[in-house]
Parts: sequence; structure tokens; C-alpha cells
Amino acid sequence: MGKHRRYIAGPVGPALMLSVSLGLSGCLETSSTTLDDQGASMSSFDWGLPDSIPLPRVPVDNLMSEEKFELGRHLFYDQRLSVNGELSCASCHHQDKAFSDGLTTPFGATGERHPRNSQSLVNVAWASTLTWGNPSLGTIEQQIMIPLFGDDPIEHGLNAANSEQVVRNIQAEPVYAPLFQQAFPDQDAPLYGELAWDNIVKALASFVRGLVSFESALDRGELSDAALRGEKLFNSERLECFHCHAGYNFSDATVDRQTSFNQLVFHNTGLYNIDGMGGYPEPNTGRHEVTGNPDHMGQFRAPTLRNIALTAPYNHDGSVGTLEDVVRNYAAGGRLRTTAPNAGDGRMNPNKDGFITSFQITDAEIKDVVAFLESLTDESFVTNPRFANPWAKNSIQETP
Repeated sequence: MGKHRRYIAGPVGPALMLSVSLGLSGCLETSSTTLDDQGASMSSFDWGLPDSIPLPRVPVDNLMSEEKFELGRHLFYDQRLSVNGELSCASCHHQDKAFSDGLTTPFGATGERHPRNSQSLVNVAWASTLTWGNPSLGTIEQQIMIPLFGDDPIEHGLNAANSEQVVRNIQAEPVYAPLFQQAFPDQDAPLYGELAWDNIVKALASFVRGLVSFESALDRGELSDAALRGEKLFNSERLECFHCHAGYNFSDATVDRQTSFNQLVFHNTGLYNIDGMGGYPEPNTGRHEVTGNPDHMGQFRAPTLRNIALTAPYNHDGSVGTLEDVVRNYAAGGRLRTTAPNAGDGRMNPNKDGFITSFQITDAEIKDVVAFLESLTDESFVTNPRFANPWAKNSIQETP
């Protein structure tokens, strides 16, 4: 899940557009007030959540089921879901890296490099918007259409010329017929006809939505002395980390079934100031890229910090290598770049946002903050066979 600006509709026509319509129902170009009509704690799907965590919102036309989750797991790891049969969703989202990929920026099926770092898929069910800087993507279903069919950049590379063949490749796999029927029992032929792509997207979204992680050392109350000191620093007014990385999901871009007001929150962290006017390098201008509003230049969504120690490199373009360097950038109020390309003093940028400011911190304190961030790692999440590759013994095994 990254920048994703444009997609192409193809011969799948009505089904594809149905998926897009489903996604657009979650568009959030502005902050909005919503009512919880699903119940804060009612679900037939076993989310595996502790009692303290409220359920996430789920589209009413794609309610969660174990069968859809399992079908989505197979599709997520299936390389056939790309133009050349060589790239799956898991190619950029590896379980051992909390469903990120460890690269600065990833490559698509045709070799085109993506301009943004692959985000972790940890707890995206609770994200108020998807991607780093697009305020319009409000559902996972909508987002999934973009990497599949997007042409700027090309990721999976699906389009009008090849999408029907891709579906035929999926249909030819005997594993899928019963999985689709179990996931969509009310449909006579859920893998055929106009609903095929709609069902593929719904199943993928169900798997991604079910990637839940709330079993870290912090959740178990097993913090080291260093992590305890780091927690106090993290939540201090001196460092102010908690202002953007708040609550149980460590992100102010969090919503759930108890949330009545969905506020869009994006931040400029002072990584660039290439023209002395606060500019960010194209095409990574953040929220500004979508809205065109100069005040939105360099604003990006605060990702969850859960499993953050596993998801280096950091920031929207993967330009910061370690957690220690992330903390040092914040301590400086931004980043000074003295060499081309994109030289400039990002420290002149952040105060426009109103949240990011410089602060004093010692080397020992930085180590403590990093120890706290490392305590957010959930080893059970990255080793859970429930989230793992179901094709591991088959010829299409995904080997990130």
C-alpha cells in the first residue's frame, strides 16, 4: 500500500466498477461524523482481540467471515494475480517484516520502481485512511483496486488487455472453486461472470483486515527497565511522540466502532525543504499531491508503531534507516540535507504543522525510546501460521 494515483478499468467492466463503487463508499476527503450502527463488540468473526480493543469498522457489503479470510489468504500469496505471474501482494508485504518488505521502495511486476516505501499491514482495519498521503482512500477494498489495476506506478500490472486471462488463471487452479463457494455461499458461480473481480477484491480485503497484532511485550506488561524509561519519554510533553502516535494502535489516524468523529490527520515531519519554501520532491509531496493545497505540502499519515522495529527503513520514501535516526530527526525538528538531490533544511518546515518541534534528548534517552519502540514487536504476529503462505509446498510458492 503506497502512493497509488490512477487505475484503469478493463473488460471486467461492471464487476470492476462494482468494486470501485464499494471502495468509494469509504472516501474521506474531509473529516466526517459517523454513527456506529454495527455494535461496538458484536461480530461473528473471531478477531482474536483482547477485551480492551474495540472492533474495527467493516463495510456492510463485505462483512467478515472465516471463509473469506481464508480465500483472501490464498489470493494474497498468489503470484498469478499479476501481469506476468511473478508478483503477489506478499512480494511487497512479508510476514516476517510485519508485512512490509525491508526495501527503501519496492518494484512492480514490470520492473517500475514505486516512489514510496511499502507500509506495514499491521492493524490496517483500524486505519482512518489508507496509504501514506491520500485522504480519499477510506476502505481497504478501494485501496486494493489501485495496486492491482494502477498504472502510475504499475504494480501488479492488470489492465483491460490482461484481466480476463488473469481470472482464467485463477479459475484453472482447482483449490479455488471450493474456497470461493464457501466464501460466497449465496452465489451460484462466485468465481465466474461479473462478480469474479468483486469477490477477489472482497476476499483480499478480508484477509488484510484480519491481520491483527495486539500481543507485544507492552501488551503483556513485560517491559524492561530501559523500555519503561522510554515509555515515559514517549508520553512526555518534551518529546510529544504521543500526539501523533496515540492510543492503542499508536496512530492518530485510528478509527473503530466506538469512534463518532473521523478526523483526517496528516503531518509534516520536516524531511525536506528543497526550494526554501517547504517543498517536497515530486512525486512525493504527500497530501498535497491529491488536494493541491499548498498547506498540505509534505503532510503524511502517521503509521501505527506496532511492530515498527521490524519495518525499516522508515518514512514515506524509506530514506531513514534506523529508529535511532528517526528519533534524531524529530529531536532536530526535521532533517538537514546537504547533498544533492533534494538538498535543503527540512527543519524550517515542521512548525507549519503545529505539532512537530525540536527537543533536547541524550544518547542514553534515545536508546531508551528505541527500547520502548522495540517492545511493540509482536513475535506471535510474524510467526502465526494463520497469516502465512498457504502455497508453500506448491509450485507458485511466494519466496520473499
